[in-house]
Amino acid sequence: MCYVISSCLLGENCKYEGGNNFNNRAKEIFDKGGCISLCPEVLGGFGVPRTRIEIKDGSGEEVLCGKTYVVNEKGENVTVECIRGAQRALEIAREKGFKKAILKARSPSCGFKWIYDGSFSGGLRKGNGVFSQILYDNGFDIMTEEEL
Repeated sequence: MCYVISSCLLGENCKYEGGNNFNNRAKEIFDKGGCISLCPEVLGGFGVPRTRIEIKDGSGEEVLCGKTYVVNEKGENVTVECIRGAQRALEIAREKGFKKAILKARSPSCGFKWIYDGSFSGGLRKGNGVFSQILYDNGFDIMTEEEL
């Protein structure tokens, strides 16, 4: 199987604080070949390290519909960067012919089914991140590293 895989799961230091979320199973799948590594936040122009971001009072679907926004811990609206990175990552995945993804759970970009609630306290809410929602809307099969 060929997957789009969140870069942080493969050990790339692209997480907000400069670390990663290495996952052995995701790396094993990647090492079999044919997969691509993407970080929509980096593609959107966020640096590493960067201020944490979360979706304010909603989900990726609501961000894409203009009903809510993405904010960093400083209170700055970073919605444009999140959408730009998610759209660029989708373009890359489409160019390569991918239709499946393994993404980082709970992330405001990659989270699937559950994301952080926007309070920066570790609370969760039902919903998808911005990138996972774009993939879902485009017919991708999505799972998180927790489902591997």
